[in-house]
Amino acid sequence: MKHRIRFENEKGSLTVLAVILLGLLTLLGIAALSTSSIETQIAGNELRHKLAFYAAESAVAYVAYNPELYGPDNITQGTPHYFPNATLSTLPPSYVSITGGFPTPEALLTGSPQLFNGHVEYTGSAMPPRGSGSSVGQYRAHRYQMLCQGFGPGNTGPGNPNETILIGFYRMGL
Repeated sequence: MKHRIRFENEKGSLTVLAVILLGLLTLLGIAALSTSSIETQIAGNELRHKLAFYAAESAVAYVAYNPELYGPDNITQGTPHYFPNATLSTLPPSYVSITGGFPTPEALLTGSPQLFNGHVEYTGSAMPPRGSGSSVGQYRAHRYQMLCQGFGPGNTGPGNPNETILIGFYRMGL
C-alpha cells in the first residue's frame, strides 16, 4: 500500500508561481523593447547616411551637367574650381540644397535639408586611353579629380561631412 504525503498548507503557491512567471515575462518584454529601440536607431542612422551618400552622388551629377567646371577654362594644375558658386576666397563654400518629396516625417525630426558641395581640380593630361576612340597623336586626355561631399538631414550639418566621394575622370581635347 502506498502512502501519499500531502502538504496541508499549499495555499498561495499558485500566486508565487504566477509572480515568478510574470517577472520572467516582464524581463522578456524589456529585452524586446530595448532591442527594437536599438534597431530603430540603427535604421535611422543608416537612412541618414544613405541620404548623405545620395547627396554626394547628386554633386557628381551636378558636375556632369556643368562643363564650365571641367572645360578648357580649368586646365591649370593646383587651382580647383569649387561648386556651387564658391571660390577659395569665399570658403566655407556654399551648399546646394536638394529639394524633393522624400523624407517627410518632419524632415526626419530636424528640418535640415540634404546638401552637397565640392571641387573639381585639373591633374594633368596624357595620351588618350586605349579604346577611347580618339586618335593618339591628335587629342589629349585631360584628367580631373573631383571631391564631392554630401550632407544628410539630422544633427550633422555642413560643418560635419557625412559622406565624401572622390572620383577621377578625363575629357578629350586638344
